[in-house]
Amino acid sequence: MKKALLFLLALICYNASFAQITYENFESRKLNSTRKLKIKLPKDYDENSELRYPLVVVLDGEYMFEPVAGQIDFQTYFDDMPDCIVVGIMHEDTRFYDMYSDEVSGLPIDFGAKFYEFVGKELIPYVDGKYNTSKFRVAVGHNLTANFINSFLLKEIPLFQAYVNISPDFVGDMGVNIPKRLEWAKEEVIYYLATANDDIKHIRSTVLQTNAEISAIENPKLTYYFDDFDEATHYSMATRGITRAFDKIFDIYKPISEKEIEEKIMTYEGTLDKYIIERYNRIEDLFGIKKNISEEEFQKVADAAQEREDLESLEKLGKLVNKYYPESNLGTYYLALYAEKAGKTKKAMKLYEDALVLNESIVINKDFILSKVEDLKMVENDEN
Repeated sequence: MKKALLFLLALICYNASFAQITYENFESRKLNSTRKLKIKLPKDYDENSELRYPLVVVLDGEYMFEPVAGQIDFQTYFDDMPDCIVVGIMHEDTRFYDMYSDEVSGLPIDFGAKFYEFVGKELIPYVDGKYNTSKFRVAVGHNLTANFINSFLLKEIPLFQAYVNISPDFVGDMGVNIPKRLEWAKEEVIYYLATANDDIKHIRSTVLQTNAEISAIENPKLTYYFDDFDEATHYSMATRGITRAFDKIFDIYKPISEKEIEEKIMTYEGTLDKYIIERYNRIEDLFGIKKNISEEEFQKVADAAQEREDLESLEKLGKLVNKYYPESNLGTYYLALYAEKAGKTKKAMKLYEDALVLNESIVINKDFILSKVEDLKMVENDEN
């Protein structure tokens, strides 16, 4: 039943993405021709807003754009990733020329070099100038276009920060050069690579070899993901790869999970107010967008602090929440809970009473706080 509901929701998101797609003809001086673009803006996009959005550039826009746009709609519904500006490039009858690469180096030459210049020097500046883009960019390609997007990674300063390579048909030494570049990357790079058991044989062979080389790299600036899909072909794997790639690229953006609590929060060396600040600073630094810490996220971390029997963290979380949500009772509740657990009954009672006059938070209601006050009064009476 759950799978059926998720499938239905995915279908709704996928269909909704069609309604939001606009088409635009871009006249390129580099190409001396016109390219048709597919553009999808976030649902509530406002050009006058200060909100910024990651940019996703999709090659093979004829058939790769809708799966990407639909997946982004699906994941943003669950707040698993930020909404994005998606731009698809349609090649139509120019694909072979757009992807033209040197047979030895695998780098764009002739017509391919012109298309490379078009993307980097015309399209990206145009989109950045017209829309509210953040500094985080994702390139998506399949087959020859997946080989092509790697040329942007080989720049001294890569044009994109994340690369989605679905069954790349590596040309020449491209499959060898990519691991070398990733090994010495000095900037944050997220690299996704995928093949399948029924992929085209020569593509699968080179992808597996490239995966082995990348997997051996120890570079803290590199975040690498690889998938080898069962029961999938060169084409059917595309949608599965897109789903997995975006799920992984924006993994840190997701709400705190039970796995993160167990593996990272419970073992964190330091107070948990620092953990949650570092986590959200990381989101801002990587994606160029600011995500507010929700009351639900604070509650998860506060629960972990109690499980760790970490009273210092509980107190500092209370003070931090009061900075984020000064009108909410949540921060004062944490301070009262800290005082109670520290044996400071009178101070705890006073803080609980203070929390009662503040706005009710999403996670802690006033009835619960009132019960805490009554419990403390009974304890105080018993002591007297």
